[in-house]
Parts: sequence; C-alpha cells; structure tokens
Amino acid sequence: MPGAADGRTHLFNGRTAERYRRSVTDGVGLVASTVARAERPFTGITPAELAPEISGIDLERPLGDPDAALEELEGVYLKDAVYFHHPRYLAHLNCPVVIPALLGEAVLSAVNSSLDTWDQSAGGTLIERRLIDWTAERIGLGQAADGIFTSGGTQSNLQAMLLARDEACTLVEKEATAAGGTIAKSAILPRLRILTSQVSHFSIQKAAAILGLGYEAVIPVPCDQDRRMRTVALAHELDRCRREGLIVMAVVATAGTTDFGSIDPLPEIAELCARHVTWLHVDAAYGCGLLVSPTRRHLLDGIERADSVTVDYHKSFFQPVSSSAVLVRDRATLSHATYHADYLNPERSARKLIPNQVDKSIQTTRRFDALKLWLTLRIMGADAVGALFDEVVERAAEAWALLDTDPRYEVVTEPQLSTLVFRYVPPSDGPCDPDLVDRANLHAREALAASGAAVVAGTVVDGRHHLKFTLLNPETSLSDIAFVLDLLAEHAGQYLALHIEPEVSGPRHSRAS
Repeated sequence: MPGAADGRTHLFNGRTAERYRRSVTDGVGLVASTVARAERPFTGITPAELAPEISGIDLERPLGDPDAALEELEGVYLKDAVYFHHPRYLAHLNCPVVIPALLGEAVLSAVNSSLDTWDQSAGGTLIERRLIDWTAERIGLGQAADGIFTSGGTQSNLQAMLLARDEACTLVEKEATAAGGTIAKSAILPRLRILTSQVSHFSIQKAAAILGLGYEAVIPVPCDQDRRMRTVALAHELDRCRREGLIVMAVVATAGTTDFGSIDPLPEIAELCARHVTWLHVDAAYGCGLLVSPTRRHLLDGIERADSVTVDYHKSFFQPVSSSAVLVRDRATLSHATYHADYLNPERSARKLIPNQVDKSIQTTRRFDALKLWLTLRIMGADAVGALFDEVVERAAEAWALLDTDPRYEVVTEPQLSTLVFRYVPPSDGPCDPDLVDRANLHAREALAASGAAVVAGTVVDGRHHLKFTLLNPETSLSDIAFVLDLLAEHAGQYLALHIEPEVSGPRHSRAS
C-alpha cells in the first residue's frame, strides 16, 4: 500500500523510541518557552479572526516534518491559547497544573493503558483503586466505599443520579412486593424527583433529562443570603413531595457552587435525608480541595454521611483535565452500572475476583488519568496540594475585603471558597438605569478579554449581570486583583460616558437667535 512504510515510522515502539524522545522533547520545549514568555493570559483574538487560519489548512496534505507541524501549531493554537497559569486569569474553574501531574500525563498517554479491564491495565487498575480508597478515607465514607474515575463532574453527577434513581426504584419495588403487589418501573419514573439548591450545577438538570426523568424532575430549593441551601425549605419540599405521592430519589447538596463557592449546610441536610430515607449526593467537584486542606477541612463536615460524592481533582487538586471521580458509601450500589459482555468482562471474571473497572463505570475505554494524581501525591504530598488550595481561598478573602470597601463595586456575598461575584456600580451622582449598568458590566468584561490583559467571568444574579472572579492560582496576588478591578472600572466608566445622554440646563437656542 502506498505510504504504508512512511506510516509505520510514526508508530511508537521499540524501533522508534528515539524518534519519540526527540519529538516529545521538541514539543515540551515549545510549550515551556511559550509559557515562559506569556505576558498576558489571552491575546484577545476573535473567532472571526482565527477561524480562517484553521479552516484554510489542507488536512489532505500532511507536512511530514514534526518541526514544521509544531511551527504551524504555534501559529494556530499556542500563540492564542488561554493560559490558566497566568496570575490574571480569573475566570472559570480552570486551575494551573502541577509538574508531577504533567509527568503523569506524558507517561499515561505514551503507554496508553485502557482502564476498563485488568488484562488491559494491570497495575493501572490497582493504582486507580488505591486512589479511590484514599479519597474515600479522606471523605470518611467507611470500609464499604468504592468509586470510579470519570471524565469530570458532569459525568460523576450523572452516574450518581443513575445509581440514586435505580436505588429508589428498587426500594419502591420491594415495598410493593412486601405489600403483596407489583409495580412497573415505568410507573415509578414519572414520580421521581431530585431536590437541589437553586444555584447548584446545571449538570443535575442534564442528568435528569438524560435519565429519562425530564428537567421538571429537578426541584430547586431556595437559598439564603449566602447562597446556601435553606434547610427549612428543603424540609418543606421533602414533606410536600411525600404528601403528593412523589418520590425524592436524591437530595443533591453542593460543596462549592460554581458561581459563589458556597457550601450547603451538609450536617443538617444529611439529617433530613436520613429521616426521610433519601439518597444524599454531595457535589464537591469544586470544594474537594478542602479534603487536603491543612486548615479548612471542617468546612466539609457532614460529607461523610453522603451516599455518593463527586470530586474534581482537575479543579482544586491542580490536575490537568480530565481527572474526576464519583464515590459511593456502599460499593454494592455500583452494580446498577454493571453489564457483563462475554468479549470483555464476562461474569466468570467477577467470580474469579478479577478487578475489571468497567464493571462499575458508565464508560468503557478510559484513560489512566489516576496516574497524574498518583505521581502528584508521591512527589508533592497531599499537604502541599492542600496548602496551595488554602492560598487561593485566603486570597479570595482578601479580595472580598478589597471589594467590600471599594465604592465602585458591590459584592454579592462573602466567599467560603475562592469565587467572588460582584458588579460595577456608577458613582452616587451617576446614572442609575439598571439596564445601562448591566450593559456597562457586560462591556467591561468583553473589553478586558479583547485587550488580553486579564480574563474574568460573568453571571446573572437576581436578573442582573455581574462579574466574577474564580481564583485557583496561588500565584495571583492582591495587586493583580486590584489591577484588574481598575481596568474593569475604567472600561465600564468609559462605556457609561459614551452612552449617557448629557443633561442640558435652560432653554435651547437656535444658532440663528
């Protein structure tokens, strides 16, 4: 076949090991030099500017040369990438990554283990299982706990809701049998409900839809002024659902909401769930960094009573995407995700106690993402990771104090973690049209991103546009934050100055008069 010989030289094996070493070394060198000289987190390039460059590349004509391909890549990707390592990237839940995890990424992608069955991963399977046990120990779930690595919090939450749904159905079916009758699962599903904070992650709604329950199955529970779930409101909803013949299959508490970093009152929620015999899921995708915090672990008190927990190591453990896990108190509940295929994980393997991870995952082929966390813990240690997360939480507290005394801004709530939601407000003698102020805040964010000097996020609170800092970089200083606040105020002020109709005092006179 034409070109087959050339293609074979690109396969990674014993004969091409030196070529692999040179190519990866050159690639790493390019990334290192790009990061070292990056003076801002973003270039401000627009989709309209970049799209023609990429669409103009003829994928039918390979360059053949790794150096040429890297040079091209620098122009269409690296040059304009958004760099989360930069201290003035303050937007989303994207963290700078630690070097031991990058070492793990290089190893796992080259070996390319698939963590679905033992005969494809061997040691990788046991490393992942050990890390799940370690995380469960940190949470306090008990000896029967288990879990699986996932692609991210959305998948972790989906699997948790799958398990909760099937546990609820099983319980209703058992009650019907005990009463001498039967009930079809199709009759149960329309009655299932999920209770969660009104500011919880949208993946709960997505999970309900994917599981066939519909978005309307998710009931938002009101929050207090600190954006934490109100337990009185939760108790009311639990009672209402019971009176109306609805089945609360899960209560989802959040340990670190995306917008506010708020942590729901876990002990009180756990007590209500125990009283109502309801599955408690804690979405700690963001707040899981507190598991290794030397000073703030108490903020997660109550999480040990959860039936399932989501953790995202690629948020507050400073791991590269993707690195997440879902954990359960009772490993038997993972059987709801089990399906035995003769060509992959036959039942005889389970009887022989062969540890096939696909038995408890909703994925089949899975990367060995656990290796990144393994090397991080073996090189840095958990305390060092926790100290880094503590730094960003402390920086957020300092930033809140700065914002709280700055007359140019109003801040929504004091953070528990490292997220700040605030809004530019004009001077007391300035315009007070809320819609105009909304547009000024939107403009400030967009103008800042276009300049590339910093990147911040935005959200809507009580119908009004706000700005948002998400701090996950220990290198971000208070002076960085103050600098960005000045830039935002300048952009917003300029917008208002251009869009305010000047007041004219006295009667108007024509030029001729």
